[in-house]
Amino acid sequence: MSKAKTFAQLQYLLPQHLLSRTLGQVASCEFSWVKNPLIKAFIKQYQVDMSEAARPEPQAYTSFNDFFMRQLKAGARPVDAGAHTLVSPADGVISQIGRIEDGRLLQAKGHDFSVEALLGGNPAEAQTYRAGEFATIYLSPRDYHRVHMPWGGRLQQTRYIPGRLFSVNQATTAHVPSLFARNERLVCHFDSPQGPFVMVLVGAMIVAAIETPWAGRVVPVNQSIQETRYAQQEVQIIDLPKGAEMGRFCLGSTVIMLWPAKAQVQWQAHVQAGTPVRMGQALASLGQG
Repeated sequence: MSKAKTFAQLQYLLPQHLLSRTLGQVASCEFSWVKNPLIKAFIKQYQVDMSEAARPEPQAYTSFNDFFMRQLKAGARPVDAGAHTLVSPADGVISQIGRIEDGRLLQAKGHDFSVEALLGGNPAEAQTYRAGEFATIYLSPRDYHRVHMPWGGRLQQTRYIPGRLFSVNQATTAHVPSLFARNERLVCHFDSPQGPFVMVLVGAMIVAAIETPWAGRVVPVNQSIQETRYAQQEVQIIDLPKGAEMGRFCLGSTVIMLWPAKAQVQWQAHVQAGTPVRMGQALASLGQG
């Protein structure tokens, strides 16, 4: 058995939620003798480029989580302003990208999963994206961990879906079937002049929480599905332009974008699985087919 497969198999045996929440508490600790050595060791281990950070000094952060969700300096990630341009929502590496074939997304060689399962089991929602396009972006530990809008849109609803907390690195995606449809995740539905689109923030091993600017930290309640319909709340209309922040991870994970066929997504030729990306860079054009 390969090391990658052994690593993936061992995760079935780990107390994933207990481990992640416990380490999440450590990551939230504000004692300087805990946070400062932890932050400095992490920067050294993963070669984090702190010159881009709004606060470049490690001791300037109140906790490890504060450091991990750090903001960048103004202008560090220019957003492509093209009228038809869809941009990367995050720093990371494209795990998979392309056509949704018969309602299924490619996870890795030999593994795929259904849109319906990813979205939480709603067949009507899944039908919208059955023959559309998708992109999965993996955020490594060294990356900037805020997620931004690839396109302007109005939030329609969110759905927190409880699940496992498998790691989402390359080794695990290659060996755990339907990984992204099994892990804890937050599904965000948006509407735009080009039609609907979905952003899915996927939790992972050691991810202590997922946050959004409009609702704060997503806190699981009895491991049950939590749904909020913003389209029906006139007092809380949430319009987010392209490039606006829409979420962040307390430790790293993955974001998945879904687009219906009618959006006419045309991926740029150089964008493919394994391509490094930065938030704000052009990935595709919309509505020009």
